Amino acid sequence: MATDTLKPDTTTSDPLSTRSLLRLGLCCLFKNEPVSFRTTTAKALSALPRNQQLLKLSEICLHNASNLQLALETVARLEIGAFRIMSPLFPRMTHPEVGYRIDQLPGGEAILATLETCRLFAQTRQIRLSFHPDQFVVLSSPNPAVVANSVQELAYHGWLAEKVGADLINIHAGGVYGDKQAALQRFGEVLDSLPESVRSRLTLENDDVSYTPQDLLPFCQQHAIPLVYDVHHHRCNPDNLTIEEATELAGSTWKTTGQEQYCHISSPKSGWGSTTPKSHADYINPADFPVCWRNKPMTVDVEAKAKELAVIRLMKDLQTL
Repeated sequence: MATDTLKPDTTTSDPLSTRSLLRLGLCCLFKNEPVSFRTTTAKALSALPRNQQLLKLSEICLHNASNLQLALETVARLEIGAFRIMSPLFPRMTHPEVGYRIDQLPGGEAILATLETCRLFAQTRQIRLSFHPDQFVVLSSPNPAVVANSVQELAYHGWLAEKVGADLINIHAGGVYGDKQAALQRFGEVLDSLPESVRSRLTLENDDVSYTPQDLLPFCQQHAIPLVYDVHHHRCNPDNLTIEEATELAGSTWKTTGQEQYCHISSPKSGWGSTTPKSHADYINPADFPVCWRNKPMTVDVEAKAKELAVIRLMKDLQTL
């Protein structure tokens, strides 16, 4: 592969009739909009008696569920087509000492009712919802305890995804541990132990260090797992595939799901000429947006520090190309 095949695209041909097929997504938080999410720590909760723990958690969870509803109303107003829900929407839910179930919280019924409102709103407004669990979720780990904790955390995501109508739970393959194929084999062996709420939504993403699209495509095809193609990661961690080839091959893994392909976009904070191109910039450089994406029905999460401002600017940039 020529090295320039993974550089940003600079051509500007863009069929006007196909631009509306593209759905841009916002990741978790807002820069300027009055949407906020609360959290807490296990240490802070441990200092309280159990009834006060549950009361505090109930207040936080109801606040977060209400702000998720506000977040969805906001992305609808801004004409953003997808929203990634933050993983700790219900903080410390799977913690071994201070964990809890919604039915244990004083406000449990109100929380569930709010989630149902969110689900119906997202469905009506056709807002695509997703989760991207934290990087400590590693199904390929050789440590059984890490895998067990990862499965438990994914089960939480699966439960929450069902409640709000999210259609994917996206994770990375994890570490190589000295043998990439052995790590992927361990990953595959865990799949049958996942709840259906997780397995039916599970997607895999190429990363910027260990696993390229070419590494993951055979695994995704073998196990019927859609591949979320991150073009920034691919540029940082290239293989023998061009962006066009990786896009098409990743897209083929979505065909049996009945859902549109999902991708990620970001730009390097210090530019492509820097020694640290992995860090995300505040906004997306339009030249980093692959030309081959502009005429495809797909969802693209915008991973940028300026959050909704970056999504809005990218929308405008793509319209003027």
